[in-house]
Amino acid sequence: MQALEVENVSKSFGSFLAVNDLSFSIPQGTIYGLLGPNGAGKTTTIRMVMNIIIPDQGFIHVLGQKMNEHMKEKVGYLPEDRGLYPKMKVEELLFFLSALKGLKRDEVGRRIDYWLDRFDLGEWKNKKVEELSRGMQQKIQFIVTVIHRPDLIILDEPFGGLDPVNTKLLKDIMLEMKKEGHTIIFSTHRMEQVEMICENICLINRAKKVLEGSLNQIKKQYGKNTLLLDYEGEGHFIHKLSGVEHIDDYGKFMEIRLADTRDPQNLLKELAEKVRINRFEVKQPSLNAIFIDKVGDKNAKDPIGH
Repeated sequence: MQALEVENVSKSFGSFLAVNDLSFSIPQGTIYGLLGPNGAGKTTTIRMVMNIIIPDQGFIHVLGQKMNEHMKEKVGYLPEDRGLYPKMKVEELLFFLSALKGLKRDEVGRRIDYWLDRFDLGEWKNKKVEELSRGMQQKIQFIVTVIHRPDLIILDEPFGGLDPVNTKLLKDIMLEMKKEGHTIIFSTHRMEQVEMICENICLINRAKKVLEGSLNQIKKQYGKNTLLLDYEGEGHFIHKLSGVEHIDDYGKFMEIRLADTRDPQNLLKELAEKVRINRFEVKQPSLNAIFIDKVGDKNAKDPIGH
């Protein structure tokens, strides 16, 4: 049984087509990346999975069934638009929201203490939510999402507002939950996080699926014609070299895609004559490079909504 099946789903808002004939499936016990630029249709798709909005056509099955109120007890959902009651105390809020999920108070108390300690928030449990930083509130929102131990966890931009230390902590927790058999879907446009933890991805752009499958297989399809170059000196000439198809230029660091006919060793000789090379590595392209290749810069020129 698949944790989630989306079959030929479309959704329009007036004349605007938000999701166009989208299909993908997610195996149980995996971490799956639902990717795309802002406005691609990710959040609309998630809201249809959660039955917040209804598809115009197509079918969605969650854990083998159509989503309903009973099924929502098996799902944890962290929405993009966060919503906590600012005047409530943290512990009071967690007890209240856990009760809505059908959990008993004595059992919830142990779980609350565990999660607050895990996120180093124990001393804040009697503080009002509005007294917490944005990152702290994000961690409370995550606790609310998983405290009932759902089979399927859906996280829309889960790392927003977190510093690097807490980003790593949340990543580690997600990997632990996967080992325990939970299925995790997270939507993001931050590719470095996807490469760290996802096995499978679906890339959506302008309402349509443009790429799907195993992350390892997708990267293999792009071959080993990508170079990582860390250098010192003037590098503008590199853009004009023959056989250089695309460059992601970060100043003194470049990710370069070569034509299949271009020999990286010959390129290395040309570069060594003009710049000092600190790192020269031939590797599979990063997911960020693949993302840019599939999506390009056109989204910035013609933005669309979710």
